[in-house]
Amino acid sequence: MYNSLKIASLVAGLALPASMALAEGHGDIAADTVVATVNGTEITLGEMIITKAQLPQQYQQLPDEVLFTGVLDQLIQQQLLADTLEEVPSRLMVALANEERALRAGEVVDGIYQNAVSEEAIQAAYDARVAEMGDTMEWNASHILVETEEEAAEIKALVEGGADFAETAQERSTGPSGPNGGELGWFGPGMMVAPFEEAVTGMESGDVSDPVETQFGWHIVKLNETRMQEAPSLDELRAELTQQLQEAALQARLDELGTTAEIERPEDGAFDPSIISDLDLLED
Repeated sequence: MYNSLKIASLVAGLALPASMALAEGHGDIAADTVVATVNGTEITLGEMIITKAQLPQQYQQLPDEVLFTGVLDQLIQQQLLADTLEEVPSRLMVALANEERALRAGEVVDGIYQNAVSEEAIQAAYDARVAEMGDTMEWNASHILVETEEEAAEIKALVEGGADFAETAQERSTGPSGPNGGELGWFGPGMMVAPFEEAVTGMESGDVSDPVETQFGWHIVKLNETRMQEAPSLDELRAELTQQLQEAALQARLDELGTTAEIERPEDGAFDPSIISDLDLLED
């Protein structure tokens, strides 16, 4: 199937002929203005504009006078080749039907997305999100990880007896944070395994825990400090909230259409799913 021509003229630096230059302000020129004809088939300015908009990004940066000539040459070449196709294969008709369906659906989706988003809607979504989130407690902790409860109890006794926690972690901890004095940095709810999080939630800054068992071994935890993490600002959540509103509006519209449309689906087992890969069915 024909995909696209290489647009050699786009990189050839061809100048726009003076006879085809557009007047400043474009005058009465419209999308249906005929720019060229090939064997009686019209090529319009609108077709050129769409073609230019669909070019790869590296071509979009080229000067307009280069693009104008290159795009026009491409459409003329495509029409010359298209005119030689005497019988339209069924696969092409299927592809055109799919393309039209996608373009029409995309136009509707764009409208739904635009109507779904307003400052009022974003603010309302933000207020609901913040009310749900609230402020979040975060902890900064260090730990010493060993294999047995007995060794963990011994280490706690050493720390309570005056041993430096960081130095002890460097000497005794089997965890990857050991060389760094056992420091884990800041973490919030759900970021640590449940027994570890449960231990720190009941501690005050400076406290050292009793031995805590997790699937990794036995921990002695020191809570260094805590802080309240404020909810993110509206601007920080704007993109996420916009997408959320758009997706919700689209789904609502699809649900609405689905309740009134007459949709018939094949019965289970009516088709072998592998048939979707059989390209031979598209051959005439």
